[in-house]
Amino acid sequence: MSFDLAMALAAATLVLVAIPGPNVAFIVANTIAHGFRFGAATVLGTTLGILLQLCLVVIGLSAVLQLAADALFWIKWAGVAYLLFLGIQALRCGFDPMPAARATDRPIAAVFWQGLFLAVINPKTLLFSAAFLPQFVSPQAGGQGLALAAGIYLIVIFIGDLAWVAMAQSARRSVLRLGQWRHRLTGSFFIVAGLGLAVARSDP
Repeated sequence: MSFDLAMALAAATLVLVAIPGPNVAFIVANTIAHGFRFGAATVLGTTLGILLQLCLVVIGLSAVLQLAADALFWIKWAGVAYLLFLGIQALRCGFDPMPAARATDRPIAAVFWQGLFLAVINPKTLLFSAAFLPQFVSPQAGGQGLALAAGIYLIVIFIGDLAWVAMAQSARRSVLRLGQWRHRLTGSFFIVAGLGLAVARSDP
């Protein structure tokens, strides 16, 4: 993966992390209720859950690429179409409060496992990862390129979610206000990303 492509992936992921979703709602709720340690433990759990999903994505897509050398071209275009679909669906939801998430009163270890469970059972993030990551992988990179893209994606998510923890401690009202715009922000991001990636497609 080229440096420019890696930076583009990191920037796109950072924009995505800035939009509150179910994982962020749970992270913020635990941080506000119990402080930074519980918020960080939640982030560790959700990050590991996303890692497990990414392993499935990389293994599955790598297997497809081994069967057909030109499969990545069609996977990328299918991903563009799915991103546009997600964007339209999100925009149709309009304005909506941030997902209601209650902080847990369980021990900090239990918070970690609850965060992991929340992240790993979310089918939307699994499908999004399968559509999003191949956009930043060249046909020559194959499975190794997918694994590298997944690593960059995960690191940015982890750092971004920790930033949510820090912000939740001092800016609860701002977090909730931003949450009302989440569908608009998500839909706009998906559509712009989908169209941008479609225009930028240079695969043979």
